[in-house]
Amino acid sequence: MGFEYIKALHIIFVVTWFAGLFYIVRLFIYQTEAMERPEAERAILKPQLDLMASRLWYIITWPSAILTLIFGFWVLTYRMGYLQLGFMHAKLGFVALLYGYHIGCHILFKEIQKGRTRWTSTQLRIWNEASTLLLFAIVFLIVLKSTVSMLWGIVSLVGLGVTLMLGIRIYKKFRNRA
Repeated sequence: MGFEYIKALHIIFVVTWFAGLFYIVRLFIYQTEAMERPEAERAILKPQLDLMASRLWYIITWPSAILTLIFGFWVLTYRMGYLQLGFMHAKLGFVALLYGYHIGCHILFKEIQKGRTRWTSTQLRIWNEASTLLLFAIVFLIVLKSTVSMLWGIVSLVGLGVTLMLGIRIYKKFRNRA
């Protein structure tokens, strides 16, 4: 199979993996909020949300994470020289953090499926933004192929993180008024 096809498949599975990561945490928020509802509502909402989360997690997100890894290694076999470059070390570091985030989501998934949650919906909203920050870091590193401007990238990521946190707080205040 040609390099361009492998690269295209890698990108497609990265996209589906991130879609799964973004949506699973949103479902965690809904599941957590459902557990706080009166019993009659909880009895309807929780099983449906559990089913949705389970299908998303095992049919889309996990397979996409695995296929991203397979095609990513395959892409690297065509570009072994990248492993000598600083930007690739940084990118792979962020990818390792992303897999750590994925494992963290798996732990949360298992707890919430059992009807236990140790995080509030607000904490989960903040957790959801970690994947956004990782996405920005990974995409900018692979597109720009430069660690020279990494300092600006880090400053921008921190700025983005602060902006996202402010957005979450503003949304929470708006939601509490409604």
